[in-house]
Amino acid sequence: MQSVKVGIIGGAGYTGGELLRILLGHPKIEFAFVNSASQTGKHVWEIHKDLFGSTDLKFSNEKDLGKADVLFLCSGHGQSLKFLNENSVPEKVKIVDLSTDFRDESNGFVYGLPELKREEIRGMQKVANPGCFATSIQLALLPLAHKGLLKNDVHVSAVTGSTGAGQSLSATGHFSWRNNNISVYKAFTHQHLKEIGQSLRQLQGDFVHDVNFIPYRGNFTRGIMANVYTAFEGSAEEALALYQEYYQAHPFTFAIDQTIDLKMVVNTNKCIVQVQKQGKHILITSIIDNLVKGASGQAVQNMNLIFGLEETTGLSLKPVGF
Repeated sequence: MQSVKVGIIGGAGYTGGELLRILLGHPKIEFAFVNSASQTGKHVWEIHKDLFGSTDLKFSNEKDLGKADVLFLCSGHGQSLKFLNENSVPEKVKIVDLSTDFRDESNGFVYGLPELKREEIRGMQKVANPGCFATSIQLALLPLAHKGLLKNDVHVSAVTGSTGAGQSLSATGHFSWRNNNISVYKAFTHQHLKEIGQSLRQLQGDFVHDVNFIPYRGNFTRGIMANVYTAFEGSAEEALALYQEYYQAHPFTFAIDQTIDLKMVVNTNKCIVQVQKQGKHILITSIIDNLVKGASGQAVQNMNLIFGLEETTGLSLKPVGF
């Protein structure tokens, strides 16, 4: 097929920069425009310094949305809804939204977790990219929900890097606060709980239990580790087989019973889940890069599915081991 013309709205933030890094290595796309109202006229590498020497693209304030085949909406939460209300997007243009605005599948959007909705995403007009914590936690639970095995409350303890808070400065985002520090935030009330529950009920209609989620701010820049446990009657071997069977056809998610660590996935679109049986519980440790599988990489994965490309195109990213 011909190249897919890409337009990016909100290209100056973390997800926009990560999207640019990935798409610059994608063999089937060309850039229509990279929009940033605050950085118009600057080279993208002046903001995303890791792209120096890789591109001469400049930020624009482009509003001719018909130049693109697909729009990636990378602005802050609430801004995608505002943008679509204020701008007319031609019917031929596909949309991948990276905000929270349409994850409830409103306004014609489908929820873009390929391990859950791959066939619905194919050829879809509008896709709502999942949240980063939500991606990690759901990938720890989907195989159990698929078999109707979530019969008790689910307990989650998860830590994320500082890039999960976005590029804008905040009291808890400064290096001097984050370094050598850790804290809990939004315990039991995190906004991603809504989409997690939505997905679990789509697989297991009778799921009525609580997902008790304790999020942590970590003192590192990128990555998520979620430790998820719930009651499970089967053996360790049965649990691992259940997960490996569910993810066998999915190229980015892997289930193993060996010890894992964040460096195995940072800078990649992978999710690795370690499956253990501990007494009467199953313990699933799920790791992703919050900016790649948790945001921009998964957005590219969704774009590939929308346009009938091989799902892994442009996403053969290697982690940094040391």
